[in-house]
Order: sequence, then structure tokens, then C-alpha cells
Amino acid sequence: MQTALAVKKLRSEVAGPFDLNLGAGACAAITGPSGSGKSLFLRMVADLDPNEGKVWLNGTERASITAPEWRRKVTYVSAESGWWADTVIEHFARNKRSEVAGLAARLGLHADLLDASIARLSTGEKQRLALVRALLQCPPVLLLDEPTGPLDEESVTKVEALLRERMATGISVLLVTHDANQAERLGDQRYRMAAGQLEAP
Repeated sequence: MQTALAVKKLRSEVAGPFDLNLGAGACAAITGPSGSGKSLFLRMVADLDPNEGKVWLNGTERASITAPEWRRKVTYVSAESGWWADTVIEHFARNKRSEVAGLAARLGLHADLLDASIARLSTGEKQRLALVRALLQCPPVLLLDEPTGPLDEESVTKVEALLRERMATGISVLLVTHDANQAERLGDQRYRMAAGQLEAP
């Protein structure tokens, strides 16, 4: 399997070094207790937090491209999504509305939500819409931090089905989850984070 994302000796002052190879269309699932460094690791891969070491995407070293370009290709979806405008639709290009509505429907969200105020959304609705926002960019790699944490079982099933579909097209997923069963279902590779170190279970 071709390596999509390669991480070598990635470290910060409090975590690492990390080494990881993720194949195209594969999922690496990371579990572990809160505060062990899982989210920090994703943010380091996305180059959002200070770090040293090297990361490659399909053979291109992260240091050779701009940070915004890197994050468009290696897209991080945090556990608490950020919203900067008043309504949902303002966060999407107008010409993408039908595409947004289609993806939202796949995740159990009604099209009416696109015109809703961000303030009236539940945590789970925000989380799924943040995933829609990321998927619209069609990045080669998705870094997902607890993408189904606040969701009910039916919604979790829908998110996982959509992720599997995208992985079948070659998108790779680096997934942080507290759900060991989810890690088992989605993870081609599984790791446990403990005290800032990645361990194979």
C-alpha cells in the first residue's frame, strides 16, 4: 500500500517523538485517556502547535509548502469546531449549497439547518457540519478528533459509513476516539496514546 502520510521523529516539549506511516485510503485509530496527548498529536501533524520533526504527504515534505496549503491537504477537524459567522450557510460557498445539503443529509441533518443560526445548533450538529466542511475540500488526509463524541448511535453509524466511502476513494484518516469499538471498526492500524507516546496495542 502506498504511504500517504509519513511522520518521522515528530515531537514537542511535552510529547513524542512520534513515528507513523499511514497508507492511502487507510485509517489509523488512536485511543487513550484524556490528557495523554492524542489531540496534541493531531495538531502537531497539522502544524497548528509547535513541533519538530518531519511529515510528508505523498512524498512531499511539509516544510516545502506553506502552512495554509498543508492544512488544506491535511485537514484537521477539532473536537470543538470553530464558527465565525452568524449562520451555517455563511461558512460555505454559495455555489456549494446543494453539495452541502447532500452531505448533511447523509449525516442525518435536515437542509433547513443551512439557514439556521449557529447559536441554535447542538454540539452534535456542529460536529457533523464541521465534518461536511472538511469533506467538501476533498483533502487527501483527514485528521479527526472525536468526530462522533457527542452523537447518538444512529448518527455514529452514518458518519462511519460516509468515512468508509471516502476512504474507498483513497482519502486517509487519522482518527482520535475514546470509543475502542469504533477504533476496532474503522482502524486498519490501531494505537494507544499513553503519556505522550504512541504504542501499538
